[in-house]
Amino acid sequence: MKKRVIKLLAAALSVSMLTCGVSTVKAGEQIRVGSMKGPTSMGLVHLMEEASGEDADYIFEMVTAADELTAKFTSGDLDIALVPANMASILYHKTEGNLQVLDINTLGVLYMVTADDSITGIADLKGRTVYSTGKGQTPEYALNYLLEANGLTGDDVTVEYKSEATEVVSTLVQDESAIGILPQPFATVACKQNENLKEVCDLTAEWDKTGKGTMVTGVTIAKKDYAEANPDAIAAFLDAHEASIEFANTNPSEAAQLVADNGIVEKAPIAEAALPKCNLKFMTGEEMKTALSGYLDVLLQQNPESVGGSTPADDFYYMETSGE
Repeated sequence: MKKRVIKLLAAALSVSMLTCGVSTVKAGEQIRVGSMKGPTSMGLVHLMEEASGEDADYIFEMVTAADELTAKFTSGDLDIALVPANMASILYHKTEGNLQVLDINTLGVLYMVTADDSITGIADLKGRTVYSTGKGQTPEYALNYLLEANGLTGDDVTVEYKSEATEVVSTLVQDESAIGILPQPFATVACKQNENLKEVCDLTAEWDKTGKGTMVTGVTIAKKDYAEANPDAIAAFLDAHEASIEFANTNPSEAAQLVADNGIVEKAPIAEAALPKCNLKFMTGEEMKTALSGYLDVLLQQNPESVGGSTPADDFYYMETSGE
């Protein structure tokens, strides 16, 4: 596991957080963490298992919609939230800069799924209809960018957006000629429900080919004033989050059972099959800034509103203070 330089106090708090539930903010207070049901929460399940409960450091809340999560964050009902990368930029502007990204937790999770053997990549979509979710979110902007990178426009491909990924799964299962863009774990779910379906294209790999950095799906955010007032609690959370992501990546069977137990994916075998494709990643500091700023720059060119009108200033990126 990559070691980060942090204050000795923060390191001690991280250990105690996982063993005896010592508060990292104030006695009697718990850090409220919100996430969406999906890959970002899959990387959080070990921490949810080890460090939650009535007497522990964290209260976890998982929702199904990004709007619900961001509303809870902006209202002050959450201290830390795991949100879509572009939404963090939008919230930065809405809060007039009172927001910082603590880490990147998930890279690209989008896959093209179909039973049609003639479809092997983005260029093959010319003249076809694609079913997707995420209108006004990462899937739309990523697909538009990759269409352009492959010499296609919106006139060349018809994209029908569904409100839920489960609707795309249902369409693919019922119509094997259909083509879908799905995030994990839904891409795996679709292939399990119809053995003729397959993941024919990894959109993250396609993005990487363009030379414009990499796709970023999920980031972890906190209010800037909260982070400044509680640096030790933030450092302890980051250590614990890193350990939780590492656990998910190196212990897929155990992590998959926790994913199923928490209702993120219905069955543990499906979760285990999906985990390696979820691109769970822990990135902080300059590495985080380079990856996220490059991704947001691409979205800005696609649609300025997708990042709140402009890319954030440097204070958007949380940088831990190193100890002596």
